Amino acid sequence: MIDGEGNMADANIDKRLITVENHYKWVDAAHELGCHAIRVNLAGGKDKSDAVKASVDSLTKLSDFAKGSGINVLVENHGGFSSNGAWMKEVFLKVKNENCGTLPDFGNFCVTKKNKVCVEEYDRYQGVADFLPFAKAISAKSRDFDANGNETKIDYYKVMKMVKESGYKGFVGIEYEGSAVLENEGIKLTRDLLIKVGKQLS
Repeated sequence: MIDGEGNMADANIDKRLITVENHYKWVDAAHELGCHAIRVNLAGGKDKSDAVKASVDSLTKLSDFAKGSGINVLVENHGGFSSNGAWMKEVFLKVKNENCGTLPDFGNFCVTKKNKVCVEEYDRYQGVADFLPFAKAISAKSRDFDANGNETKIDYYKVMKMVKESGYKGFVGIEYEGSAVLENEGIKLTRDLLIKVGKQLS
């Protein structure tokens, strides 16, 4: 997961080229470590249409570089335009490289925040549906659980049914962001929920 290397959706081509090149070392590191992918962000765009063009250009250049290392370049919904499933779908319909795709995160659909409060949120399930045709990894986000071990804000049965029906066969990673229990316990609760749902869907 790569952050802090620049804005891949920036309309300024000179800045974007630097950003793309800043990711090269992470492609090499991922290859050396035996990873299958790196996760990047599509940040920096101001105008939706311009940001689509900039993102397609950046992702094409970076995934062209990553081809030789067998590394996939994945974009997570991580705020801003990238948390808008329709916008991301537009981007990925235009990216032609097979080693470039999405990493749907079940919890990151806040498009706009003000004073750290979400004021515009994309529909979670529509967002996952928008992402799944291009998915090469999945992030099972969790924050809180009820007494029955279910996530309080995310219908895991519904979302994992969507994942299964899409034909996705790759990894499902776990990301616990809650505070009610220790991180290790939150990870285990998420794992157990995925196992329970998996049995229900089998």
